[in-house]
Amino acid sequence: MKFHVLTLFPEMIEQGLAPSIIGRAVEKNILSLNAVNIRDFSVEKHSKVDDYTYGGGAGMLIQAQPVYDAWKSVAGDRKVRTVYVTPQGKPFTQKMAREFARETELIFLCGHYEGIDQRVLDETVTDYVSIGDYVLTGGELPAMVMIDAIARLVPGVLGNDASAEDESFFNDLLEYPQYSRPEVWHDKKVPDVLLSGNHKNIVAWRLDQAKEKTQRVRPDLYAKYQQKQELIRKLSKQKRNNIHLMESLSRGLGEILFMRGEEVIIQDDDAATTFLYTEDKRMSEVMQAALPPQASLILANNQELSEQLQEQGWHLIGACSQYLYTAKEPLPVKYKNIRQLTLDDLEYVNKHYRYEEREYLARRIWAGLMFGAYDGDRLVGFIGVHGEGSGGMLYVDREYRRQGIAESLEAYLLNRCIERGWIPYGHVMEGNEASELLQEKMGLYKASKKLYWLDRQQ
Repeated sequence: MKFHVLTLFPEMIEQGLAPSIIGRAVEKNILSLNAVNIRDFSVEKHSKVDDYTYGGGAGMLIQAQPVYDAWKSVAGDRKVRTVYVTPQGKPFTQKMAREFARETELIFLCGHYEGIDQRVLDETVTDYVSIGDYVLTGGELPAMVMIDAIARLVPGVLGNDASAEDESFFNDLLEYPQYSRPEVWHDKKVPDVLLSGNHKNIVAWRLDQAKEKTQRVRPDLYAKYQQKQELIRKLSKQKRNNIHLMESLSRGLGEILFMRGEEVIIQDDDAATTFLYTEDKRMSEVMQAALPPQASLILANNQELSEQLQEQGWHLIGACSQYLYTAKEPLPVKYKNIRQLTLDDLEYVNKHYRYEEREYLARRIWAGLMFGAYDGDRLVGFIGVHGEGSGGMLYVDREYRRQGIAESLEAYLLNRCIERGWIPYGHVMEGNEASELLQEKMGLYKASKKLYWLDRQQ
């Protein structure tokens, strides 16, 4: 990923980020950091870039010309997402960081004095973003804060074994308290449950601690969490048919965009999937108006809704059956050489699974949710969890098939999901009889209603 920072103080950006994890990622060519000095594009004497404001007022304003030329030197004729760092912008959030991390290139524009001539902002800026309701002397510190938050979500920046999925603000709950050695410090002992080795009890304790802390420190977040839990309880009346919606909410993958009566829209952050749910079969005008304009992939819960979307120009990818594993006991894994993939395995996965973009597959590996079967050191198959929460992406090399590897990979994946407190589920497209037989053999339940995948008509 490439970061470009248009600034009056490039050395501040370079020196501020160089000693950090970000700097090491730049050295490894995982990230690129380009600090562009706006003064280099001044046509004034002494590289002056500011002037008095029309209409009077205190302070100086950065002129349009040097900013535009500096921006043009980076963007050229391309459309590059450009972030203007300003206290008047939208509040920067973890959700926004994830969105920005999906870009391959970002430009940050740092203001000073009384700001920047509005005309150049109108021509170049795509996003106005603030890190808080206060004023700083310049935009460099906020830009570095955002770059740090965004960069750590780029695959490889934190290392192959690190993941940012279970951190503060995940699933609208603050992070639970954590402890390390020694077991007793200042007469304070590590909670017994963390020493028990009982993973299920540890997960439950951490959830309780996260809820208590969030309710006490961030009641606004806790109210959002409670809204999701109420919807989950409502959807659980038809658990097998609605497990995709319930898991998206309970894992913190989806946000409720619209909810009225029996109509719900949930937007998934990572996979850009929009879940549509209605008991009335077809969307109301209000629900249709709430459908996000950036939606590119839809999972609809009934055929009538799918047909309505097709009338509006959406393309039906296909109908699928939903399978879920509700037993809490782990499944036996007969093929033993299975482990978590690393980014070193990306080329193999990208070669054999062409349904998704390379960057998407990299994010799934980096999230720690893709696993591979190995013959010695040779990777011969893989499986993973999609961004919206379903299991899939199952592949085994042709010469290794009919040896139980596919079944072992799926069992391994289901067990990892169970360890996290998830209910594993997956989608099997109509006509894939081999996959349906595998799900039935492994004891997964088949939902009674089909789901329908649609994408935008090209």
